[in-house]
Amino acid sequence: MTKRAKKAARGRAAPKPAKVSAGELVTLLDFVRYAVSRFVGARLAFAHGTSDPVAEAAFLVCEALHLHPDQFEAFATARVTFAEARTILALIERRIATRKPAAYLVNKIYMRGLPFYVDERVIVPRSFVGELLDSHFSGDDDTGSLIDDPAEIESVLDLCTGSGCLAILAARHFPNAQIDAVDVCMDALEVAARNVSDYGLEDRISLHRGDLFEPLEDARYDLIVSNPPYVDAEGMAALPPECRAEPKLAFDGGGDGLDVVRRILAEAPRHLNPGGGLLCEIGRGRERLEEAFPQLPLLWLDTEDSEGEVFWIGASDLD
Repeated sequence: MTKRAKKAARGRAAPKPAKVSAGELVTLLDFVRYAVSRFVGARLAFAHGTSDPVAEAAFLVCEALHLHPDQFEAFATARVTFAEARTILALIERRIATRKPAAYLVNKIYMRGLPFYVDERVIVPRSFVGELLDSHFSGDDDTGSLIDDPAEIESVLDLCTGSGCLAILAARHFPNAQIDAVDVCMDALEVAARNVSDYGLEDRISLHRGDLFEPLEDARYDLIVSNPPYVDAEGMAALPPECRAEPKLAFDGGGDGLDVVRRILAEAPRHLNPGGGLLCEIGRGRERLEEAFPQLPLLWLDTEDSEGEVFWIGASDLD
């Protein structure tokens, strides 16, 4: 091959997978395989409840067929009807054409196996805090629990609640707790209200509009959880199209990503009961946070998919 031919071959884009029509694919697995090829060819980004093209393809196929993701394996080899095939193919093409998160296309996301309504008024939730509530707040000393008994937690605050997912998970995990959930955005609170209503938790979860602790006056809590905006300026500039479809306010953490986190740390002590604590997700800002607050004994908690992205600190250590 000549040099000119080699150069041309290197610069040539990879061929796009050919589109198919309803009837050419048969089983759920066929559609997942086809979707993966289309997604990879389109160079989509995956960070919105699914972490790779296979998981996203399975999610969309299941939603088109009104199946819970956990049911995919049971129906993987089942045949798809002609009408169902058209619905699935249309979703696949919308995902590629719009570059919007899959959750927006079906108005649903799952956290800890539970479905929640989402739309473009809120960020697509993918917090690690929900997993940590199960693993570190169970009262089981063998798992490194940070509390003695979930039933003893009587008050929880969810800051920057967005769609209300963490508030709802907290209400289910702490059966005797009243939950306050705060967000600065009224649009987000409308989505949260829908989710709270869907789970019948209006009597236990109160939604507040305001800037962090501002609408709460002197209220104190046994536990504060937060997944605040924490993307730094460099990260904001590099967001993929999928993330740019989400509310910018939910991402932007200022120059170093810690603008909101600093305010939470400063104000949390006067809103925590003795023996309480703060559980806060900050993404990849651990090194910057430890440099900014070297005096704080932050306990970093890991999950199946994260390392050092969420910290815990007790009320006494904050004081």
